[in-house]
Amino acid sequence: MPSVSIVIPMKNEAGNVAAVVGEIATACAGVAGGFEIIVVDDGSTDATAETVRGLMAAHPGLRLISHDRSGGQSAAVHSGVTAAAGTVICTLDGDGQNPPSELPKLFTPLLDDATGRLGLVAGQRVGRQDTLSKRYASRFANAVRAWMLKDGTRDTGCGLKGFRRDAFLTLPYFDHMHRYLPALFKRDGWEVALVDVSHRERGAGRSNYNNLQRALVGIHDLFGVAWLIRRRKKARPLPEATPDD
Repeated sequence: MPSVSIVIPMKNEAGNVAAVVGEIATACAGVAGGFEIIVVDDGSTDATAETVRGLMAAHPGLRLISHDRSGGQSAAVHSGVTAAAGTVICTLDGDGQNPPSELPKLFTPLLDDATGRLGLVAGQRVGRQDTLSKRYASRFANAVRAWMLKDGTRDTGCGLKGFRRDAFLTLPYFDHMHRYLPALFKRDGWEVALVDVSHRERGAGRSNYNNLQRALVGIHDLFGVAWLIRRRKKARPLPEATPDD
């Protein structure tokens, strides 16, 4: 059983699959306990799934999960985590903009955690290689989110994240939840670590979402996550009594 599972949501990324998978295999080669790579094909209409199957002979730990329709990035991540065998999960975007060489920054702190309280290691992009409009839209959205949720991170949109599988699966699922993981993990009492990660231009193809789409769903999500934080369970049980107590 691998100790680390790398989950990659992909939609119409046939041109990026081989490079991303190859770089992940290189970055994770020294992981104690081994690793697996799970590509979640989120209803692609190109050759993404066929390309993944063609790589399996060269990468024995590569797995493919396919959605019957496009459910979005959070749905793809959730499907991948549910199917994963590793106790530690790392995610990154399938377009090649998140360098897989940054993955050790995510899984190493979780594997080495002696306290058992570290739930999430979240990447924060530096030197973003996006269009000016996309950077400004992201900066504005992050500022509003930070003001409302007080989650302590400047960049929740970064796809590079590492977390405990068991902790993630207890979070309330909703579409676009992947953008609010720091707030959700803190809501459940987990410690969150932030690490700076690099960013680069998309390898091939084009983005599946535009700035207006992100903004429209983000407004509803912010209020929903704020409500979830206010309504969290505040009482926790004490250790169970024994006959000698």
